Amino acid sequence: MADGQAIYVAEEKQARQQTQARRLVWDLPLRLFHWLLVLSMIASYTTAKLGFDWMQWHFYLGYWTLGLVVFRILWGFFGPRHARFGSFIHRPSAVWLYLRGMFNRESPRTIGHNPVGGLMVLLMLALLAIQATTGLFTTDDVVWSGPYYPAVSSSTASTLSSIHSLNFNIILGAVGLHIAAIVFYGLYKRQNLVVPMLHGHLPATLVPEREAISHSQLIKALVISLVAAGFVYWLVAHAPVAPDNTY
Repeated sequence: MADGQAIYVAEEKQARQQTQARRLVWDLPLRLFHWLLVLSMIASYTTAKLGFDWMQWHFYLGYWTLGLVVFRILWGFFGPRHARFGSFIHRPSAVWLYLRGMFNRESPRTIGHNPVGGLMVLLMLALLAIQATTGLFTTDDVVWSGPYYPAVSSSTASTLSSIHSLNFNIILGAVGLHIAAIVFYGLYKRQNLVVPMLHGHLPATLVPEREAISHSQLIKALVISLVAAGFVYWLVAHAPVAPDNTY
């Protein structure tokens, strides 16, 4: 009887350990990118609304955001499995198949980005790239202007400034859609998407060992971060100089 009880206790302990075990899915550089981007967007919006005295910081945040976008694009090719574009860019048929079953509460959880979430990643990167790039050419027609404003005509700069303003509203809409999706998955499908993006893990019961990543590749991330920062520095440092109109 004692032996049977010991075996039962051991099996219960093993089952509990298996339930509590976690596997790494989201690498640390990807998680840092995500939350730094959130903070950057909030700060960019705030400095734009605060007006004239904060515009220099708004430009700095634009350079920072551009660096983040460059990093994420490179990380999409060289990062760990679930950070790579190849892991979440799917054929239209696969996206449609996922959409058909999206409202099924019992549908299995996708490891990494699901096909629709992958499209949102691409959309946000495109919108942020447009926002950061057009910001290089913007002007307030008084004091502040982007580093590449002298490279285009005033009419082109005005058009790009309008795109910069309109595009941010589109970004806000995309962010709202993203938040709505998080709420939908949390309340309807009982899948918490926020917490795993904080610590990077999912329960081992949901993640086959072959789907997990072993580490976050921090050295590679540091190198790519320096490349992204160097590119933004080079871009700003080699901006054209405004002509001197003084006599």
